[in-house]
Amino acid sequence: MTPSWDDLRIFLTLAREGTLTTAAKALGVSHPTVARRVAVLEQQIGARLFERLPDRFVPTSAGEELLGDTESMERAALSIDRRSAGLTDTVRGVVRLSAGEAMSALLARHLPALQKQLAEIEFELVASHTLANLSRREADLLIREQVPDLADIVARKLGRVAFAIYAHPSLAMARPMARLAPAAMKQVPWVTFDDDHAYMPGRRWLLERLEGARPAVRGNNWLVLHEATRAGAGFAVLPCYLGDPDPGLQRVGGVIADVFADQWLLVHRDLRALPRVRAVMDAVIELFHRERTALEGRS
Repeated sequence: MTPSWDDLRIFLTLAREGTLTTAAKALGVSHPTVARRVAVLEQQIGARLFERLPDRFVPTSAGEELLGDTESMERAALSIDRRSAGLTDTVRGVVRLSAGEAMSALLARHLPALQKQLAEIEFELVASHTLANLSRREADLLIREQVPDLADIVARKLGRVAFAIYAHPSLAMARPMARLAPAAMKQVPWVTFDDDHAYMPGRRWLLERLEGARPAVRGNNWLVLHEATRAGAGFAVLPCYLGDPDPGLQRVGGVIADVFADQWLLVHRDLRALPRVRAVMDAVIELFHRERTALEGRS
């Protein structure tokens, strides 16, 4: 009997995840179901596919051979799924858009206008600064600060985001930083990203000026840093589109010329002609054009 794609997909997920529990969670089934379907597959193939270690399932040599063929089948299945989605000619359905936390907040701010403009589209907005897999349809569209080196990704530059220093008004008045001199900057508390997020815009610029002094508050999310800053925990380098509209924050100085982030709209080439995806792409491009002044800190 030829193994079913459903059983092969379960085998592939277990090989990637390593445990019944994590594989079951990824598949949305119970872990006894995973164990049972893998056992059926082994019986059909006539070979043991996994070594059952105390804490992990590890593919055997037979499992490794099957893994390559199954990954090829998965790529073909995903391609069929993307291409079949593009056969529809209606501007309706779900569009899943992934962006960083701060950018997702900006998009959420404009969702009513987008919903009015695209009344038959259901928006799913995913806030994350990790890269969703477009090939696996983890998202239909991404807004990111870098373009990944992937052959099937089509990129469109949306614009450039400016950054500045912000603080609660009372803190900005009580602890002024004359011309943002390094000596003055080291005398005030700062809010910034933690060491695991050293790549985030503004962090390196700030730490160079603090010359070894540790920021008072460190986090892993723009919105957490924003809330901590508006609560008075310290000064922070924030995107201007996040800081300028907030009456609970005061900008200190002008736009920081050396800190910026280009924004790119990413889509899988198989999905870019899908009417509902194309419609959201056009709306997002129009939104960024309309908000250019705010994004560049000139509002």
